[in-house]
Amino acid sequence: MRVIIALLVAAGALCACNSQTPPPPPADQSVTPPAADQPAPPPADQTAQAPAESAPESTAAQETYTPPPPQPVVSVYQDPPTSQPPPEEIGWAPPPMLVEPPPPPPNPQYVWTGGYWGWYGNWVWIHGRWAPPPRPGYRWFQPYYDHRGPHVVYVGGFWGAPNVSFVAPAIGLSLALAAVLPGVIPGPPPMGPEGVFVPPPPGSRFGLIVPAPIGTPPAVVIGAPPVVAVGMRITNVSNTNITNTTIHNTTINNTTINNVTINAPASATATHMAVNTAVAHLAAAQTPVVRVPAPAPASTKPIAPYTPAHPVSLPAPAVVHAVVPAELTRPRAETPATPEAARGEPAARPAPGANPAEERAVQQRAGQPQQRASQAAGEKRDAAQAAAEHAKQRQESTAEAKRNAAQAGAERAKQQQEAAAEAKRNAAQAAAERTKQQQEAAAEAKSKQQEAAAAEAKQKAAAAAAAKKAADEKRKEAQEHKTPPQ
Repeated sequence: MRVIIALLVAAGALCACNSQTPPPPPADQSVTPPAADQPAPPPADQTAQAPAESAPESTAAQETYTPPPPQPVVSVYQDPPTSQPPPEEIGWAPPPMLVEPPPPPPNPQYVWTGGYWGWYGNWVWIHGRWAPPPRPGYRWFQPYYDHRGPHVVYVGGFWGAPNVSFVAPAIGLSLALAAVLPGVIPGPPPMGPEGVFVPPPPGSRFGLIVPAPIGTPPAVVIGAPPVVAVGMRITNVSNTNITNTTIHNTTINNTTINNVTINAPASATATHMAVNTAVAHLAAAQTPVVRVPAPAPASTKPIAPYTPAHPVSLPAPAVVHAVVPAELTRPRAETPATPEAARGEPAARPAPGANPAEERAVQQRAGQPQQRASQAAGEKRDAAQAAAEHAKQRQESTAEAKRNAAQAGAERAKQQQEAAAEAKRNAAQAAAERTKQQQEAAAEAKSKQQEAAAAEAKQKAAAAAAAKKAADEKRKEAQEHKTPPQ
């Protein structure tokens, strides 16, 4: 009897345990929720039946990357200053980088001065261009972004003289928050460690930043995968003595950084794969994982550097869209885990009690060829798009050069016509002036002749009067002394 009672009590306790609802998994705020068109996650009862060891892996397999929404971008050419501009304190982080493949340099001495985000009352895309130094020996200094508190301290790119070094804004420097253009909606504050940084790769979550040494070109992250959480950083700077991102009012003597290493854990990237890759100059020419092309400026005339007291008129923004490879827009669970699944055959289920780690390794090895094929197709598509973009830029440059040449020819012809008309007017005025002078000279000569003739006549009249007077006096005298006849 006691044994029966004990068995009944144990069965009741077991039923009570099985009837409890399992606790929900913790929400991961750093992962973007799946898109609306993606398949829903498995029901809760199926999740509860899975082994406890494979629950994190299944959750990670359902995470998908959501492309950023289209954003309006103002793109301009800037005339960089020839001295370090003053720092600006801005209330939100710059957007992720845009893709701008540089065309071939027209001259070995030219320097690629873009593209990057600059401040003009809003974050404006400073379009890249090959440009010669304004004077011999001048160097190009990359833009400076510094995360301080909830804001960003920004110094634009500039040309520096041979004896000039970049001076980082001092820690504790008091700056007024930069004015914002009317109608501009502020973005999120910088998310990440404080210190010097560059904007994140194209397609990243807005507000994220990538710590980097001073002088790092912002475009080094073009080829890196987008980041959806804090964690990507730039280290191992070559050809420079800068290895610390902490600023203590330091004067930087060498800001030319050509080789860096990008590191990121798998939890920070949209591809859920760790990154440890070296990037060399020219980083802007690398194939991006997510392509967000930078719009061409509406005008080829560069605008002046930003000055709060003298705002410039900016062109209308152009909306840019992210081009995302297919492997980022689908859950990784859709990837065939075995060759049989790739051929459309039903996949064999593992035996009960199989090791979940071995099962995951087999699935990853089976999915690697398709991932490599998808990546190769994406790279090929991006290369074709880059080639088309290059061809379009060359055509636009050729058309712009032809238009400039035609305008220059028309301007020269107009100037020649104006010069000929001016010369003709000057000749007519000179002839009229000479005629007037000749007429005045003739009138003056005639007047002088008349005056001379009148004077001569007056002299003759006076002489005649004097002679007459003398004759009268002589006659009178003769009459007075006349002797009587004998």
